[in-house]
Amino acid sequence: MAAIGTQNRYAAPSRLLHWAIGLLVLLTWPLGLMIGFAKKDVVLDFYLLHESIGFLVLWLMLIRVGNRWMNRPPRHEAPPLERYAAEAVHGLLYLFLIIMPVSGFLATNAHGFPLKWFGILEVWSPIGKSPDIAPVFSAVHEWSAWILLGLFTVHIGAVLMHHVIRKDDTLYRII
Repeated sequence: MAAIGTQNRYAAPSRLLHWAIGLLVLLTWPLGLMIGFAKKDVVLDFYLLHESIGFLVLWLMLIRVGNRWMNRPPRHEAPPLERYAAEAVHGLLYLFLIIMPVSGFLATNAHGFPLKWFGILEVWSPIGKSPDIAPVFSAVHEWSAWILLGLFTVHIGAVLMHHVIRKDDTLYRII
């Protein structure tokens, strides 16, 4: 495959945010799963790390949304249905990468555990302890995680289809 032209690549900030958020989510997801299996003496450490990284993902996603408005994605020639599917999956990824950390943050606040970001910075709690709504935020957070995993699987499947089967330059646009 020939080198991809710079006019067909995502802007450098877009590529950096894409990979940074992807790596952070891949780190945060298993941490969240391990909370249920961790010993009592380390479960709070898992919570702190999981929530702190998730809060970082939220801020990076907000920056990413602004970056996307400033650096529009490069045009990619594809059949209309394929382009629509790609835009829908990307839009849903953005949406759930914001819903998931917001709902997790609000859930822990509602359960009465304000966030101390990476154990250093106390983050203002917008709702405080609210046991009546805490389970709702927890459910939204959990469902968002599973939906995000499904979207991630579709995204990776499309990447593999483009790279391995079609052998086109789609992957190189974001590297």
